[in-house]
Amino acid sequence: MTSRKRVFDLLRTINIASCQCPAHSHRGNVQVSNSTPIKDYAFEIKCSTVRYGLGVTREVGMDLVNMGVKNVCVMTDQNVVSLSPMKAVLDSLVKNGINYSVYDNVRVEPTDTSFKHAIDFAKQGNFDSYVAVGGGSVMDTCKAANLYACDPEAEFLDYVNQPIGKGKPVTVPLKPMIAIPTTSGTGSETTGMSIFDYEDIKAKTGIAHTALRPLLALIDPLHTLSMPQTVANYAGFDIFCHALESFTAIPYTERGPAPENPALRPVYQGSNPISDVWARFCLQCLQKYFARSVYNADDLEARSSMHLAATMAGVGIGNAGVHLCHGLAYPIAGNVKNYVPKDYGTKPMIPHGLAVVLTAPSVFRFTAASDPDKHLEAAGILGANISGKKQEDAGRVLSEIILKYMDKMNVENGLSAIGYSVEDIPQLVKGALPQHRLLKIAPVPQSEEDLSKILEDSLMLY
Repeated sequence: MTSRKRVFDLLRTINIASCQCPAHSHRGNVQVSNSTPIKDYAFEIKCSTVRYGLGVTREVGMDLVNMGVKNVCVMTDQNVVSLSPMKAVLDSLVKNGINYSVYDNVRVEPTDTSFKHAIDFAKQGNFDSYVAVGGGSVMDTCKAANLYACDPEAEFLDYVNQPIGKGKPVTVPLKPMIAIPTTSGTGSETTGMSIFDYEDIKAKTGIAHTALRPLLALIDPLHTLSMPQTVANYAGFDIFCHALESFTAIPYTERGPAPENPALRPVYQGSNPISDVWARFCLQCLQKYFARSVYNADDLEARSSMHLAATMAGVGIGNAGVHLCHGLAYPIAGNVKNYVPKDYGTKPMIPHGLAVVLTAPSVFRFTAASDPDKHLEAAGILGANISGKKQEDAGRVLSEIILKYMDKMNVENGLSAIGYSVEDIPQLVKGALPQHRLLKIAPVPQSEEDLSKILEDSLMLY
């Protein structure tokens, strides 16, 4: 090694060690080395282009003209197809001379079967672009339809997350997709995730790859004014858990192994200084606007703020990830018995936001020891009095403020209120265990006994 290179390496090491900026303050395994470290040393932020504003939907036709597309697939569901958001989209397409076909059979809380129906439609249509108008179910279905139509020879499980599927990386170019969310919760308009109920195992799984991200997200708060109260409530709790889980996820420097190629870095990378900014923003919005947005449907300020918070939460989780609330929610939703929520139709189902929040008090009591200061900070942003609280109080304090929100929003009293009993816990644990992508992002490892205890503690909450 030349003397000049030795001096350069020494200065570089000193610079990183002395720097206190957010990028270098997480330096537990920073290595100045050409070898691949056991744990990761970097994170990256990828996001759809976001355009936000009242009435911005009117621009979708012009966007498609600018893309030079000729044959657009518009996807929605049976609820949204007759509402004003869909009318605004189609008016813009007609005004701008866009040729389109509508697929309105998206299933709320989609399954592998409903995905395959949409995929067949996409394959037959030979579309060169996609527009998704609706909630997370519509956007996730549209992503899957786009993917498999662009790779028509692929088997369905090829792209599904391991260990349920093969988890193949997406290498085929996808068609441009525009997402227009009509609910305020999933954040799917900015993420590379596509989630569905896999009926064989009675649990949710999905496809995760950056290529699935919509090219453009049009965030139009006017669409939230048609959102029913119960939908606004449960969608809001999805934001709630997105923010808390990404904020408390394992730090990106503790996740491993580091990829040999940066293209192989996973979608869920762990908490990081940038995702933490979005999490804090979302928690602030929830503290100020959540109840207002649910109980006052015409409160445009509140519903607009929650709509933006959903997108920002999507940016956070789309890079940091979510962990135990979501990992446990997948079998909770997949094993539904007879629970039929108001405003969601007549078939038994457990809305995603409800499924994630029912275990949240127990989850954050369990994870608090990993980083008590962050758990206390989150509780403080949500409105808890953390003055004089000790680190050992963190789990209890955060759990109590979560329960306060749930009580105020009239959330069902635990898993027992939606049809589960202690006898169901082994089946729910069995459904959670394959959710490797989520469980590994939790800040502490879990045994089957740990998951059982979290679920048991969530049977009754108040």
